[in-house]
Amino acid sequence: MSRLPPMIALSYFEVACRTKSFAKAAQELNVTPAAISHQIKALEAYLGVELFVRHHRRVSLTPAARAALPELHEGFKILERAVDNIRLFSEERSVVTVCAEPLFATKWIVPRLHRFYARCPEAEVRLQASLHTVDKCRNSEFEGSQLKRAGIDVSVRLGYGDYKDLDPQRLMSLDLVPVCTPELAVRIESVESLRQQPLLWDSTLSGFKDSCGWHEWFLQQQAKNMDPLRELRFGNGLLTLEAALSGQGILLGSKGLLHAELAAEKLQVAIDRPMHCDQAYYVVSAGLNSERDIARQFREWLVDEAGSSEN
Repeated sequence: MSRLPPMIALSYFEVACRTKSFAKAAQELNVTPAAISHQIKALEAYLGVELFVRHHRRVSLTPAARAALPELHEGFKILERAVDNIRLFSEERSVVTVCAEPLFATKWIVPRLHRFYARCPEAEVRLQASLHTVDKCRNSEFEGSQLKRAGIDVSVRLGYGDYKDLDPQRLMSLDLVPVCTPELAVRIESVESLRQQPLLWDSTLSGFKDSCGWHEWFLQQQAKNMDPLRELRFGNGLLTLEAALSGQGILLGSKGLLHAELAAEKLQVAIDRPMHCDQAYYVVSAGLNSERDIARQFREWLVDEAGSSEN
């Protein structure tokens, strides 16, 4: 062990090798690219060998890095399995760590949590909200090892559901409809009158290859005027919702996520013509065979809640 470099440097190196990108490694590990670069430089100094060739906006592996990657990747998998076995005997058997897209976590999971605690009174749910749960491309490269490394038991991801080893189960489709305050809704009599209003847009959805935004919604309505839209963009769904609630424009949102606001008449559907998107919310975890009991129960509860919401 005395001959091994610091474990954090090795873990950063393994992810950077596998992704072939300091930026992608930083995103996976939830750190900055500068932190990745610093650890790689420290590892190269410790080992006395160059591991990456730095190009403009990209890196490539040296022969030394390519030679080390397979065994290093397998070594971390072995370590993860060992830690998983230890966690089975830990004092935190009732703790489940959950991560979801911020709007889904806030507007769908949190209002229902009391029902999970009624089912599992001994449980402690540690809920995280992160935009890293949004998968914008088909054939996602997200894997169970990434969940384990982040210490996440269960994750709700917004994407296409094509996860390799995570046994995805669909929780909710993404069907978007124009919503706004009642005061603003009285001004909207047609698709064209809606177009004259400020259009609020969640940038979380803008990066999908199969776009599902205002442009696509107006195309679905066969709108005659396709001039550039007046869009106000926000960094996540919660910011976009807050703008809609304060009357700043029309939100293209999900009835399933905005149920409380619609029921309380803080928002109302401006034109009830939903646009069905290819993306959906999926619950995933790192293999049913290796799940702790509390994680399995939480996942089953999510699926049950989703089923009852559709009825």
